[in-house]
Amino acid sequence: MWCFLLCSHLLILYFLPSHSLCHPHDSFALLHFKNSFTINTSYDHYEYPYYYHKCDHGYSKTRTWENGTDCCSWAGVTCHPISGHVTELDLSCSGLVGKIHPNSTLFHLSHLHSLDLAFNDFDESHLSSLFGGFVSLTHLNLSATYSEGDIPSQISHLSKLVSLDLSYNMLKWKEDTWKRLLQNATVLRVLLLDENDMSSISIRTLNMSSSLVTLSLVWTQLRGNLTDGILCLPNLQHLDLSINWYNSYNRYNRYNRYNKGQLPEVSCRTTSLDFLDISNCGFQGSIPPSFSNLIHLTSLYLSSNNLKGSIPPSFSNLTHLTSLDLSYNNLNGSIPSSLLTLPRLNFLNLHNNQLSGQIPDVFPQSNSFHELDLSYNKIEGELPSTLSNLQHLIHLHLSYNKLEGPLPNNITGFSNLTSLWLHGNLLNGTIPSWCLSLPSLVDLDLSGNQFSGHISAISSYSLKRLFLSHNKLQGNIPESIFSLLNLTDLDLSSNNLSGSVKFHHFSKLQNLGVLYLSQNDQLSLNFKSNVKYNFSRLWRLDLSSMDLTEFPKLSGKVPFLESLHLSNNKLKGRLPNWLHETNSLLYELDLSHNLLTQSLDQFSWNQQLAIIDLSFNSITGGFSSSICNASAIAILNLSHNMLTGTIPQCLTNSSFLRVLDLQLNKLHGTLPSTFAKDCWLRTLDLNGNQLLEGFLPESLSNCIYLEVLDLGNNQIKDVFPHWLQTLPYLEVLVLRANKLYGPIAGSKTKHGFPSLVIFDVSSNNFSGPIPKAYIKKFEAMKNVVQDAYSQYIEVSLNFSYGSNYVDSVTITTKAITMTMDRIRNDFVSIDLSQNRFEGEIPSVIGELHSLRGLNLSHNRLIGPIPQSMGNLRNLESLDLSSNMLTGGIPTELSNLNFLEVLNLSNNHLVGEIPQGKQFGTFSNDSYEGNLGLCGLPLTTECSKDPEQHSPPSTTFRREPGFGFGWKPVAIGYGCGMVFGVGMGCCVLLIGKPQWLVRMVGGQLNKKVKRKTRMRSNENGSRMN
Repeated sequence: MWCFLLCSHLLILYFLPSHSLCHPHDSFALLHFKNSFTINTSYDHYEYPYYYHKCDHGYSKTRTWENGTDCCSWAGVTCHPISGHVTELDLSCSGLVGKIHPNSTLFHLSHLHSLDLAFNDFDESHLSSLFGGFVSLTHLNLSATYSEGDIPSQISHLSKLVSLDLSYNMLKWKEDTWKRLLQNATVLRVLLLDENDMSSISIRTLNMSSSLVTLSLVWTQLRGNLTDGILCLPNLQHLDLSINWYNSYNRYNRYNRYNKGQLPEVSCRTTSLDFLDISNCGFQGSIPPSFSNLIHLTSLYLSSNNLKGSIPPSFSNLTHLTSLDLSYNNLNGSIPSSLLTLPRLNFLNLHNNQLSGQIPDVFPQSNSFHELDLSYNKIEGELPSTLSNLQHLIHLHLSYNKLEGPLPNNITGFSNLTSLWLHGNLLNGTIPSWCLSLPSLVDLDLSGNQFSGHISAISSYSLKRLFLSHNKLQGNIPESIFSLLNLTDLDLSSNNLSGSVKFHHFSKLQNLGVLYLSQNDQLSLNFKSNVKYNFSRLWRLDLSSMDLTEFPKLSGKVPFLESLHLSNNKLKGRLPNWLHETNSLLYELDLSHNLLTQSLDQFSWNQQLAIIDLSFNSITGGFSSSICNASAIAILNLSHNMLTGTIPQCLTNSSFLRVLDLQLNKLHGTLPSTFAKDCWLRTLDLNGNQLLEGFLPESLSNCIYLEVLDLGNNQIKDVFPHWLQTLPYLEVLVLRANKLYGPIAGSKTKHGFPSLVIFDVSSNNFSGPIPKAYIKKFEAMKNVVQDAYSQYIEVSLNFSYGSNYVDSVTITTKAITMTMDRIRNDFVSIDLSQNRFEGEIPSVIGELHSLRGLNLSHNRLIGPIPQSMGNLRNLESLDLSSNMLTGGIPTELSNLNFLEVLNLSNNHLVGEIPQGKQFGTFSNDSYEGNLGLCGLPLTTECSKDPEQHSPPSTTFRREPGFGFGWKPVAIGYGCGMVFGVGMGCCVLLIGKPQWLVRMVGGQLNKKVKRKTRMRSNENGSRMN
């Protein structure tokens, strides 16, 4: 009875609201904890990227915390109903800034069951071991708190944990701590550790935790091979292991270390997995058909791997699938028709593969597709008419395929379609009216096709983004465009549009932010207007290549203009004042390829400018001190002008500068002596100036992100800058045509040049052997992976809207000196020509499988051509001319199927020229100056005697033009020596025969005669 009454009393107390005040011990601890931090709830997008979209600006839960009030009523605080102890504390997104010290009163809250401190700034605090003292914790969330250091081993003491979230920190796991956590936390259901460092952890240890329901380990550097044991964990429903592939030679280091193995076969059939994301993990091989055993999957993401083969037809078994992403792989074959008829599939992304054929014409009327993305494949043919069955389709992306023909007029059922992307195909004809009249359309991109004719009237008034560039459209800009009041982006560039347009008409589009009209040289813009107008939101304007002869009069019309492109026109004289006076927001200005003659020291540099391109003009003068005021400059391109003077030191002191391109000017002096320790330079191009003799500043090694260094065609006098090997991302190194000297020593190759793809040190005074030690570490030349995001080496700024600087370089390839306006990522070249290198060509050069150009000409190289060069299957140009190479031409070179230019002239090569394949395309010029060679295309026939054309001794060196084999030469020298020694003795002993003495002539003849007379006189004297 007493037991019943006691229990009843306790239940009544439990359900009574706020029956007990907060325990004073906990109230004191909370207030003291709050006061140990400053509060900042203004989440800057760049400083707090995680918080910006997650947290409410200006709000902190601690603002309700006041002394003398019940802490159980404070925001984020939950208390036990009887004891008053704090059991739950949620201070996420509270703007706390400061460190959590070991003496923090937070650790006095010993009754906590749930602790959430996510999205605060703990100022790179180390995670205290005292967190392991919260033995009653079931939920712990410290995500995005800017914590760092090793995970303390005491975290594994939290055996009651149900949910642990330490994601988005700089925390590092040790293997022992990790294993003990999985062993002790037997009820752990949710584990989120994204962006932790788990590089010492094997992925196989995940098999230990059978209780997990949700597991997310994005970008954690896991090691080992993925097994189906993880995919078959009995309770696991959500698994995200994405972005765990590390490629140490990737230009942007996008990934982390993980396996490069294959996807595992899935043996289980009872898995409960419904979400699986293993994209960006570097998997190779094909998709196992057994993946169809994961029958409960609703979302499957395998994008950005190296998967090959076809899409398994067995995917038709995944009937619960709603989202499937196989993009950015190398999948081939056709699209299985069964994939498009999965009953619940509403998101399908297959773009950036090698799929081919036509889009299956199988879309059923009941299909629930809302997004279909087949971009960047090889899909050809016309669009199937059954696309119109997709009544629920919202996004249709078919860009960059081989779709051809006109767009069908019978696809009219896209009443819900909001985005239609068909750019980069071969579509032609006129743009059908249905494309321009869809009622819900927001994005329409038909650029990069072959559409012609006039643009018809547009009645899709919901349009925000309209891209029709790079077609063959003609005629006037339709008046209906000026009625699209929601339009924010309009791109009509690169067409054949004509007529005259009053520029102020575009101001009717008050939401317009981006306007591209460039490369329509028949389109005339009239900037004169009596109407008052302005562009209230226009921030990006491109009027390049429109045959403009005067600067547009836009004073006061574009108050928020940030980016202006007027390149490739006929603008001359000086820049208008409105560019400097009324546009304090202008950060990008492109006036390249014009007729500007303004002196550089008259240019006004504002503090906002980040990107400026004045290249290919006639700008004169030198740098003024005002350029140092432009502290935000990131890309400065003043190349191909007539600049004089020296390079100011302040440019190299900038921590913002990414690109400095001053090539082909008349700058003199020496390079700036110091580069800042926080240097962010990606490209430094000073080619073709008059930089005087001087040393290369070793502080350039501070620019650890440098990708392109071009100092060619100057007068720099120094030894090879071996310290550049510490630059891990350096891809292009051009030092050609300077006064560099000495050996390229390989004794300091701790790092090597792992990312280098263009190495040009030609036309210098380098000597010694070819640097074998460096070649061994040219890892990027062994296997260059095409960048899926960009075909060229370029610099892109995150804050700019599509503004990329594309690197250029002048090289000698295929016997032609040429300037590459864009450097392709897969162009790999070595040029060591016109130096004094000696010794043999190292065979290790045959490991550089991605080489396209190799030039070792005009040196002092000896020995045979290495057979390993036959492994350079991508080689297009090989120049070994004007050396002293011996032996025959290796038959392995006939395997070089892409070889277009071969120059082996002026060496000492002998034997028969290999025949067949590419060797049938080379002329006599490839072999001239090698008198021991025979066979086509030469007229010299090869002897049937194998000894006739055997290789000469490698220890015997002949001068160019000496055409005998080694046996006749040896016999001749031997006979000549015997005869010469014999006759010499005869002459010295008896002075006869006189006819031989007379044949010698000259001074030697006179000396012999003088000695003979002296002997005769002596003999006569003795006789007398």
